[in-house]
Amino acid sequence: MSLPATPLTERLGCRYPIVQTAMGWVSDAGLVAATTRAGGFGFLAGATIAPESLEAEILKVIELTGSHRFGLNFHMFQSNAADCVELAIRHRLAAVSYGRGPDAATVARLKEAGVLCIPTVGALKHAVKAEAMGADMITIQGSEGGGHTGSVPSTILLPQVLDSVKVPVIAAGGFSTGRGLAAALAAGAAGIAMGTRFLMTSNSPTPASTLERYLAVEDPAHIKVSLAVDGMRHRMIDNAFIRQLEEAGPLRRLLIALRSARRWQRETGMTHRQALGILRRALREDPAALAQTVMAANQPVLLQHSMVEGRAEAGILPSGQVAASINSLISVEELIETIVNDAERCLARLSLARQETAEGSTTAEVN
Repeated sequence: MSLPATPLTERLGCRYPIVQTAMGWVSDAGLVAATTRAGGFGFLAGATIAPESLEAEILKVIELTGSHRFGLNFHMFQSNAADCVELAIRHRLAAVSYGRGPDAATVARLKEAGVLCIPTVGALKHAVKAEAMGADMITIQGSEGGGHTGSVPSTILLPQVLDSVKVPVIAAGGFSTGRGLAAALAAGAAGIAMGTRFLMTSNSPTPASTLERYLAVEDPAHIKVSLAVDGMRHRMIDNAFIRQLEEAGPLRRLLIALRSARRWQRETGMTHRQALGILRRALREDPAALAQTVMAANQPVLLQHSMVEGRAEAGILPSGQVAASINSLISVEELIETIVNDAERCLARLSLARQETAEGSTTAEVN
């Protein structure tokens, strides 16, 4: 039994209903190209690609795959958010994804150009709002998922959203296997989206030392939610840096944040005047609030420590709880092939069980 076509495969033009999400410093052209060639659908992490390099990264995926059937992720608070929209339209990308979404006018412009809008949400109310603003599909991420995440598990959030919106829904948070894909399809989802599982592949650009830290986690409880970075829910692998933030008082946390801010200022070319303006606005609050403001603006730096420099204990390690069940780094091609084959077997068993039940009922009626 082969996997059925879904609105995800039909509208995005991929062979399988499997999406590789945009992970900062991870979802580069190489990973997206590997996903595309293997039949999935990949998103470039536009939020952590240098503005001057973003178009080249898009062109690299096109060159490696001969296809425009991939996506770009961005956030409206990026300084180059407007450029991201322009590039997605200019290069006829299949879709964009976002969390803190663009306004209705920008969504309409993307849709008019044929670029599908696929926001990610972690709560029912946000899914309803996203549909009202014109989303073509919605990715729901349950609390098991990594990075910024909500508080509702996938098994509760998915049926809630399916019952409340008319657009196709993609399930994320806790998925890594064919069983998960089969379950999501059986529940009514158009497919699944995975971040951590793609990060933990041999095609991932993540440094070996950091990947070893991910592989070493065996207990899902060690992949916890913390508010220490910016006051919002982050699911991350517990490490020395997170413990330092959680144990620090407001002033100590502020000093850590400012140290990160200085580096981010250098890397982005932010002027001292602009940086001081941000600090003055934040100083109207208490030191803890100031630290959260600065840390929120400097997450790319915190990610760089672990995802680029390989210093797993000096930065943040966003991760879904599913990392605790992954113990090898297979290729993206092997990953997708395994998931598809396992899902097909699961669905075939389900179909056979239903058939046998129906035949048994018919025999009982005859007798």
